[in-house]
Amino acid sequence: MAGTRERPSFEEANNVTVKRCFYAYEYARQFITDKIVADIGCGPAYGSSDMAKYAARVTGVDYSQETIDANATEHAAITNLRFVRSVVPPINLPDASMDVITAFQFIEHIQDQSGFIKDVYRVLKPGGVFLCTTPNAKMSIARNPFHIHEMTFEEMQNEASKVFGLQGYELLGLQGNEKANNYYAENSKWVKRIMRWDILGLHKILPASLLVKPYNWITTMMRDELKEKNAATVEINTHDFFLQNNNLDTTWDIYLIARK
Repeated sequence: MAGTRERPSFEEANNVTVKRCFYAYEYARQFITDKIVADIGCGPAYGSSDMAKYAARVTGVDYSQETIDANATEHAAITNLRFVRSVVPPINLPDASMDVITAFQFIEHIQDQSGFIKDVYRVLKPGGVFLCTTPNAKMSIARNPFHIHEMTFEEMQNEASKVFGLQGYELLGLQGNEKANNYYAENSKWVKRIMRWDILGLHKILPASLLVKPYNWITTMMRDELKEKNAATVEINTHDFFLQNNNLDTTWDIYLIARK
């Protein structure tokens, strides 16, 4: 994993990021209902616990034993939700044991992305579905020190086709409506203004561990300022995002749907 864990935060200033991430779980409901599901990189399980409302059984997978223990305590009342520790890959689950595997905003945090996708195929049952989201590298302005490698649509296409075959997957792009994209336009202006100070491009070459604290400080300051200046920051919801199959390189996130 790159640096320290990148945890979702539910303060109002982070609302847009939270809703953008949670859209993936809402869209997944059509695939997971009454199914046996594994949620890879579950973190504090806000998504896993939501999926448990619809799925037959959900297994949240995370590399941190502390997180696994905390989740088991916090979500103990959800009887069809359990947690397993696993430093992925490999995934600590049996062959052909899952109907659906989700990995939302996760694959960018690991080194062996190819190995992960191959292991997903192993764990899926025949006919199983893999749902994966990750930031579109072409829309990133600055380096995120929590991310080891952000993928392009071309890279995801290459990786998915090697495992699931040329006809075994679909790539969609997560886009925002005018309200959401206006927010990101202001976000972009703010970041570019800060980046002008990095004349030597040090953020691209310094070790990730040295960038975590300044990145968190700058990101918090930026989002707090945007919240004060843009009322839409706290108004934007999951319905302000949608998936499209055209102009993919201009969309915010890659959404992969692959079938075994």
